[in-house]
Amino acid sequence: MYDLARSAKEFQDKALCNLPCARLQVDEIWSFVGCKQMTKDRGGMGDGGVWTWTALCADTKLVPCWLVGGRDAGYPTEFMQDLAARLTKRVQLTWDGHRAYLDAVEDAFGCEIDYAMLVKLYGADPDNERRYRPATCLGTERGIIMGNPEKEHISTSYVKRQNLTMRMQMRRFTRLTNAFSKKVENRRAVIALHFMHYNFCRIHQTLRVTPAMEAGVTDHVWDLEEILGLMEDSN
Repeated sequence: MYDLARSAKEFQDKALCNLPCARLQVDEIWSFVGCKQMTKDRGGMGDGGVWTWTALCADTKLVPCWLVGGRDAGYPTEFMQDLAARLTKRVQLTWDGHRAYLDAVEDAFGCEIDYAMLVKLYGADPDNERRYRPATCLGTERGIIMGNPEKEHISTSYVKRQNLTMRMQMRRFTRLTNAFSKKVENRRAVIALHFMHYNFCRIHQTLRVTPAMEAGVTDHVWDLEEILGLMEDSN
């Protein structure tokens, strides 16, 4: 699996460049590796909570890049610089209010970006069951951080739906599971294969083509044999 995942990641790093994306949404999704953070803090074996940073093009539904790591400031900086290097024009970017993005976006894009945040407002859970049921969403707040983003496109709906796709299609992301990754290397490998299939093989229900086709990265739907062939091409 490692060889195939490495080939898939290397291919996407090269192929997902000079992208025509105009509207991007970014988010991070939590999971655990080896053990949960509370167990790690008590001396358990494992990495604890691990975050996967993802970007999604709202028009093509392409995921141009992702990053697996922590949630401190160094990771969004690396993530944003990777994203900025893949784009060909000024974009509108929306995030969910995580403060680590503020400096990261400025470092990567400078002032050449239309940048906004959308924060969901939650009420208290009347039954005090936060672990299993999220609090009720009471509304959202939109804020313009930089540039002139179009207000009707200030949204994180698509990238949040992508988070659901990840949890549904990768058992390792289920919140209550015994199928969790035991090593970060395993997590990075399975995510590389997931996005290879999502971008190049899986026909999007609305677009009727794959995200990579919609973005002009490829001209056909890939099959699994083509993905397996990446290992031969990299040797």
